[in-house]
Amino acid sequence: MDTKRIVLALGVALVLAAAATVLLYKGIRSQRESQPQSKKVVVAAKPIESGSVLGPENLTLVDWPINNVIPGSFSRIDEVAGRSLIYPVSEKQPVLPPYLAAPGSGIGLTVKIPEGMRATSVRSNEVTGVAGFLYPGSHVDVLVTYKTPNNQGQLTQTVLQDVEVLTAGQHQEPDPQGKPETVNVVTLLLTPQDSEKLVLASQEGSIQFVLRNGADNSKVKTAPVNMSEVITGVKPPGPSPAPKLMAKVKPVVKPKPENFYEVETIEGEKRSTAKFKAPDSE
Repeated sequence: MDTKRIVLALGVALVLAAAATVLLYKGIRSQRESQPQSKKVVVAAKPIESGSVLGPENLTLVDWPINNVIPGSFSRIDEVAGRSLIYPVSEKQPVLPPYLAAPGSGIGLTVKIPEGMRATSVRSNEVTGVAGFLYPGSHVDVLVTYKTPNNQGQLTQTVLQDVEVLTAGQHQEPDPQGKPETVNVVTLLLTPQDSEKLVLASQEGSIQFVLRNGADNSKVKTAPVNMSEVITGVKPPGPSPAPKLMAKVKPVVKPKPENFYEVETIEGEKRSTAKFKAPDSE
């Protein structure tokens, strides 16, 4: 076999293989370059508070890696313009459907009220407001203290359990540092019937909020408590009464009267009297 022909064939094969490799690489590169590597995503141009209306002034578009796009994200500002935020978003944070209120639901606090629920406000003070530690998003029980109809004292009863605090004062978001603050009004998220209970309780007695763990949504049966159940001390015993003296009295036996006969004798002007004991009749 001719050695030159073998060498020539190998050389041609190598050239063809190299050419095919180059062509394949260029094709893959061209395909990658033809496909977009990022996608436009709507994000907050600045921090936006809950209840705010979205628009071009607080939104912007950024390039987001195509292989890491968040499901549900928007690619055009007009898709979310005019919608209100339920939750706050930070700068450059993508705007997602769960953050948005339903179209036409309003602005401000109203966007946080789910369908069928009500926002009911009651007055608060430092004691009622759990020393200022009531924040938006907290969960509380509501107690009411009232006078009994027959004026026999006061009772305290739990009327609502596991109620969400919508606002504390004018704040719809908790303080980032958790600083306590005394507020004058607390707004709770309630059903219509529970709203009626809260309004009546605030009119007929004094209310008190009891702060609970946000993860604890259990509800327990309770009974009204009165002062006799609050005061549990035992009254100390008083001094023992002095023993009564029992005198043994012997009956007094009266002697039977003795029977006497009296005989008067008259002799002229002379009179004399004589007594004679009658014999016992026993």
